[in-house]
Amino acid sequence: MEGIMFYWICWAFWVYMTFILHKQNTYRLKMSIMVLTVIILSNYHFSIGSFELHASGIFLLVVSYVFYSQEKLGAIFYFFICSLIVSIAYVTFHLFEIFDPIWVIFKKEWMMGICFGYLAILLQKTLKGRLLIIVSGTMQGEFLYAYILNKLQFTYSVGALAYLDICSLIAALLAGWSFLENAGSIFQNHFHFFEKAKQKSS
Repeated sequence: MEGIMFYWICWAFWVYMTFILHKQNTYRLKMSIMVLTVIILSNYHFSIGSFELHASGIFLLVVSYVFYSQEKLGAIFYFFICSLIVSIAYVTFHLFEIFDPIWVIFKKEWMMGICFGYLAILLQKTLKGRLLIIVSGTMQGEFLYAYILNKLQFTYSVGALAYLDICSLIAALLAGWSFLENAGSIFQNHFHFFEKAKQKSS
């Protein structure tokens, strides 16, 4: 069923950011509000011409552009190039799935999650940058893919639950990879804290 993966992952993220993440984290409140807003908007959609757009996807794209606007000009240009690469890869994957589906060797969501997660890791060094290019790149790809299908007389919903499943899975994989990348420093700080506690107690 479409949307199950999206709701599970988003609710898990929201619970973590609301109740577990340290309150002094600067992104905690913003991210929890954003995730909750995406969940609320996931069932709303509207039409512009022959295109059906889902509010949650549009919201994610606008938010990613807002974050882009806060960067320096050189960083914005690089973000644009990275998101364009993701967009082209996203459309190419979907078109290959239509014209030559035999190469999709296992579940499409997981195949796309692994491929695009790896692409984001190659293009960006930080979790924030990776999430931004994935959200903006895949949503731009959704518009381009819908435009191509419209030319072929097919209908396609931009930012629907099927897209949100893929996007949330990529985000979860990137968050897991980021944790593994920083696991060394996390455990080092954790054990360092216990060493200090032992020294004080002795």
